[in-house]
Amino acid sequence: MTLEIRAIRDQDIEDIVSLWHKCGLTRPWNNPHKDIDIAREEPSSEILVGIQNSDIVASVMCGFDGHRGWLYYVAVDPGCRGKGFGREITIAAENWLRDRGAPKVELMIRDDNFTVRDFYHSAGYTVEPRIVMAKWLKEPPAPQKETSQVTKTPALEQE
Repeated sequence: MTLEIRAIRDQDIEDIVSLWHKCGLTRPWNNPHKDIDIAREEPSSEILVGIQNSDIVASVMCGFDGHRGWLYYVAVDPGCRGKGFGREITIAAENWLRDRGAPKVELMIRDDNFTVRDFYHSAGYTVEPRIVMAKWLKEPPAPQKETSQVTKTPALEQE
């Protein structure tokens, strides 16, 4: 079974945010609505959705910074896992990045998420000897209250 994959539309936003919550991808310091708004404002980024039976069951946010392509918010509805949808949406994002000249795609995975590590390894990704460092350039946002939709099920995660 394959997905219909297309770019985000205005009417998709709440369904995408709900999917991200179900997959445990949201964090108190990241407002998913703002992340969507920022990605949609930039021509160097896109949010792709995977649709099955009129429902959004997969998503990925991809961006090209001029040097590397990046994947974020790779998500597959927990009830639809094991059908190849994660691989399909990832390949669609890789193709989007390739079409824009990205020579390489990178992503970040939380170090304790072995399920996701195995998924990407099976898709041809390798662990590179890197340390990710971060610094807030503006005051970090106040944590958002977690919703009851958030699950602790390991998901395809990136920050």
